[in-house]
Amino acid sequence: MDALILIVEDEQDILELMEYHLAKEGFETIGFLNVKHVQEALEEEEVDLILMDRNLPGAEGSEFVESLRKKGIHTPVIFVSAKQKDEEIEQGFERGGDDYITKPFSMKELVLRVRAVLRRTKKLSSLGALLYRDISLNLASRTVTIEKEEVELTKLEFDLLHALITNQNIVLDRDFLLENVWGSDEVYQDRTVNVAINRLKEKIDPNKTKEYIKTVRGVGYTLC
Repeated sequence: MDALILIVEDEQDILELMEYHLAKEGFETIGFLNVKHVQEALEEEEVDLILMDRNLPGAEGSEFVESLRKKGIHTPVIFVSAKQKDEEIEQGFERGGDDYITKPFSMKELVLRVRAVLRRTKKLSSLGALLYRDISLNLASRTVTIEKEEVELTKLEFDLLHALITNQNIVLDRDFLLENVWGSDEVYQDRTVNVAINRLKEKIDPNKTKEYIKTVRGVGYTLC
């Protein structure tokens, strides 16, 4: 797979190990031990994916990603962090992450996650729009509008909403979503889908008045 991955990891040995294994899989990499020159690299290179630690010298990784998002830089991000509490993982998604790997992790898991995010973020390139109630998904620009006002979603949230709308008469279980949105169901924790669904609900229905997404207890999720 021809993709350029930017890695920010403050431990030199871990950085080199990640670069080595990703290179073996055919990926190009750029490595940084801090965020000092990351934005400059993103502006100069066609980066396909960022692997971002959170505990970095002089910066907190998720806060840095949040600042990139505010500047209009939407390169997909996988956080790779020792921060593993539920609220910390949710915070990572809230600040613009597309996936989250907790340390320690295997290099096989890292490669699987990278491939899954790259598949997910590159597959929705066809022209056209999807409509559901007052929601419109523009597949070309990957933008979402509700009542003609744009709603900012991460790439993961966009793909999740896309899956729900294209299967709107079906209850989608966790395994289906992991396979079709995340790209695999063997390296993810149970809470991954729950966290993503809850964040999506908050963004598309902040006042909790429209109830677009229904949870079918013990089964999965569907559109109302």
